[in-house]
Amino acid sequence: MAMLASAPGTVVVPAASVRVPTTLHVGSGKNFQPQWLNLDIDARWRPDFVFDIGQPLPADGQVVVETSRFGALSLGEEMFEAIVAQDVLEHIRDLTTAMSTMLRWLRTGGVLRIGVPYDLSHGAWCDPTHVRAFNERSFDYYSKWSWYLGWRTHNFAVKRMDFGTSPLGDAMQAEGRPAEEILRTPRAVDSIQVELQKVRLSPDALATTDWIHERPLH
Repeated sequence: MAMLASAPGTVVVPAASVRVPTTLHVGSGKNFQPQWLNLDIDARWRPDFVFDIGQPLPADGQVVVETSRFGALSLGEEMFEAIVAQDVLEHIRDLTTAMSTMLRWLRTGGVLRIGVPYDLSHGAWCDPTHVRAFNERSFDYYSKWSWYLGWRTHNFAVKRMDFGTSPLGDAMQAEGRPAEEILRTPRAVDSIQVELQKVRLSPDALATTDWIHERPLH
């Protein structure tokens, strides 16, 4: 993790007034994108900065990082218009912490674009560094059940969910087989592409969240 502490009263600005990208690329790895701000946990991929997205943030949500292209940057609430996490969430052990960080850093209305392996695919468990796989229910706790995670002001709305089928899945689709059957057939679906939008809690969701977290324990 590359984290720098700024002195009290220090204003952190990008080097040479270069415009900082408003899209954060989490887990950039060997797919560095120069038009985005690239984050990775492994320095060997030479991202813009090295950071463990699965670690808890300070209480104010702010961290200062040293980037290779933009100098010292202060990352915090409502900073990015979009976050891309392609083929990375399956590697993160503390995923709820990572999702909380990405929620905080996204602007309200911003989108989190995710690509992950489907849980019945070969790719889900052939990689020994994977710690989880995903299915169509894997994002419920980050959206309609976010009270369980202690999110008090915002959560995600699932705006899109697409499934990448294998040749077996393609053949089943060509035969007109029902979508539910394809999803439940091992090796028929390889991956899921999900788009989540950061939204304010609805009045009902806010009331439920407040009641759960503020009610007496006895």
